[in-house]
Amino acid sequence: MLRRNSFRLPRHPASVGLARHRVRDHLADWGHAPDDPALAHAVLLVSELATNVVRHGPLLEREFEVAVTALGDGSCLIEVSDEGQLEPRLRIVGDADEAGRGLHLVESVSAAWGVWSRGRHGKTVWALVAPLTAE
Repeated sequence: MLRRNSFRLPRHPASVGLARHRVRDHLADWGHAPDDPALAHAVLLVSELATNVVRHGPLLEREFEVAVTALGDGSCLIEVSDEGQLEPRLRIVGDADEAGRGLHLVESVSAAWGVWSRGRHGKTVWALVAPLTAE
C-alpha cells in the first residue's frame, strides 16, 4: 500500500523540529513502530534535508515543502522541496570543520538519494529509506 503526505512549513529554524515531528507521526500512524530503525532514519533524513533548506535556501523564499511516502515494501521516501536552483553537493570536510557533514550523513543512512529539478520552481532533494528490521 502506498501512503503519502506533504505539508509546507515556514523557512525558519523551528520548522526543522516540526518537520521531524510530523514525519514521525505520519509514519507511526501508517504502522511504523517507534523502535523501527527505518522510522528513525526517516526522521534523521528529514531533519538534515530541512536544515539544508533553512540554512541555504533562497533568501526570499518564505516556505518549503516536505513530503513523506510510505511504500508497500516498508521503505519510505522523504522529499524536501524549495525554490532554489543550486543542487546540494557533498563537501570535503576536515576533522576540525564544524559544518558540511549533512549530505554525508544522508548518503550513509539512505539507500539512495538525489535531486529532481522542478524547472523554474526549484528542486526536490529526496532520500529513500530501505525497510529495516530491529536488531
